[in-house]
Amino acid sequence: MKKKGLIQVYTGNGKGKTTASIGQAIRARGHNFRICFVSFFKNPKDFRYGELELLRRLKIETVNFVPRHPHFYKNIDRKKVREECLKSLKSIKEIFGKDYDMVVLDEILIALRDNFLKEEEVLKLLEDKPEHLEIILTGVKATKKIIEKADLVTEMKKIKHPFNQGIKEREGIEY
Repeated sequence: MKKKGLIQVYTGNGKGKTTASIGQAIRARGHNFRICFVSFFKNPKDFRYGELELLRRLKIETVNFVPRHPHFYKNIDRKKVREECLKSLKSIKEIFGKDYDMVVLDEILIALRDNFLKEEEVLKLLEDKPEHLEIILTGVKATKKIIEKADLVTEMKKIKHPFNQGIKEREGIEY
């Protein structure tokens, strides 16, 4: 009999949300868990995201939805991003139907923060998760209701960051 899966949230304005979820996925994979790592707003064809390649090498399935965010790509239609996010919810429910032990929804809270997904849609997704499935949500500004629904919430708080000193993102560190 499988154990009850919990809902984890890694949120806040500090560095480390995706990194923590990857660490959790690697730990679980070390115990032979079946894992699907779902990311939002990270183009899988952009090899700057080295973590996705490593996860694949560890036999962790990776799926990406909405590869570009309008904040970085100004010519993207926000309505189309909303449509893609809605399609992603259907696909995630299909992923729930597979025999995974853990599903990471990396940056789904960004889709929520930027109104590409509605809070009730994400809460419904959490309600629909299989009992045994451990699920991890990452991104800034988790809502109060998401926090209440979660079993574990960690807030990454920025105290100091190299960006504030004009140091741009660094390969192998921020991506």
